[in-house]
Amino acid sequence: MDKFKILTLNNIAARGLERLPMEAYEVGSEFTSPDGIILRSANIHEMAVPESLLAIGRAGAGVNNIPVDKMSRLGIPVFNAPGANANAVKELVISAMLIGCRNICHAWDYVRGLEGDKDTVNSAVEKGKKQFAGFELPGKTLGVVGLGAIGVQVANAARALGMNVIGYDPTITVARAWELSSDVYAAQSLAELYAKADFLTFHVPLIDSTRDLVNVDRIAQMKENVVIINFARQGVVNDAAVLEGLNAGKVYAYLSDFPTAELIAHPRVVALPHLGASTSEAEENCAIMVANQLRDYLEHGIIRNSVNFPEITLQRSGQSRLVIANENQPDMLGQISHALGKSGLNISHMQNESRGDIAYTVVDIDQALDASCCAELRDIPGVLKVRAI
Repeated sequence: MDKFKILTLNNIAARGLERLPMEAYEVGSEFTSPDGIILRSANIHEMAVPESLLAIGRAGAGVNNIPVDKMSRLGIPVFNAPGANANAVKELVISAMLIGCRNICHAWDYVRGLEGDKDTVNSAVEKGKKQFAGFELPGKTLGVVGLGAIGVQVANAARALGMNVIGYDPTITVARAWELSSDVYAAQSLAELYAKADFLTFHVPLIDSTRDLVNVDRIAQMKENVVIINFARQGVVNDAAVLEGLNAGKVYAYLSDFPTAELIAHPRVVALPHLGASTSEAEENCAIMVANQLRDYLEHGIIRNSVNFPEITLQRSGQSRLVIANENQPDMLGQISHALGKSGLNISHMQNESRGDIAYTVVDIDQALDASCCAELRDIPGVLKVRAI
């Protein structure tokens, strides 16, 4: 059996790549006909998609750098690693709240700029400290927009610090709801959350419905001296609106992982160079998670944590396995079953799931599959990809 070729487009943690055994995988950065791609931040929107490509793994949560819709049309699942970097981002958000309310960075800059002898510096310290007086977290209210893996951890950590927490996520999963502290109040709307929060933090992907969740009108709904934190995605917060809010005194501070020239020039902004998941632990966790998912898919057709395909975890039970990606339209299962029957193949087990416009079917067969059957399946209108495992 030929080895699977995995193209890496960024430096991927070695502990993750170790999950791809050398006897079955070749991993490198120069393949032109890969079976799989693993990447972190590399932008592949303009990349020519190799005909050999079966799957893409993003060693992180966001997939804005991947043309997901295009991959769906080609029958290629895109995997990510939700939750693998959650602790790293949570720690940075808690740090951001402390930086914002205690003016830590600005105070540090002030001290670094002091000159003179011991007495001069001591005098300047005492005179200057009043301008950096802040406030404490207990009793303040944190609004968390997005209660996925990261948002839940942030909410629970804030409760442990004595804060009141309001969450908003109309699509929260049952699994995440079980993880969330029972003390977290569920807001019924963004307007309700904005009106009550002293701190706001966002943990959502950047899609049409989440772009500019903070804008001029939204800031008008917020409390005076609100602290806004964005370690989610650039574009979730409208920079110009925040700057206007800062200049008007409505916004106390803005802390962001997405610097721009306009932001870094403002004295009430602390912007970091996209450090949210930049820990060795998070990089390893993401690489391990996505390598495992890619391996499950390539070797067994199993899908976990795909952003564009439904989840299927059917355990193998026949001599051969067939996996089929197709457009989600009527009579596809009938046509697939008919083609298998014409080839004299008996189905021992089958699972079909759909997600939006995509359907995915795993079929275990009692006999060996031949190329002619796969070719007939590929000719069915609406079938995107067929693979015998």
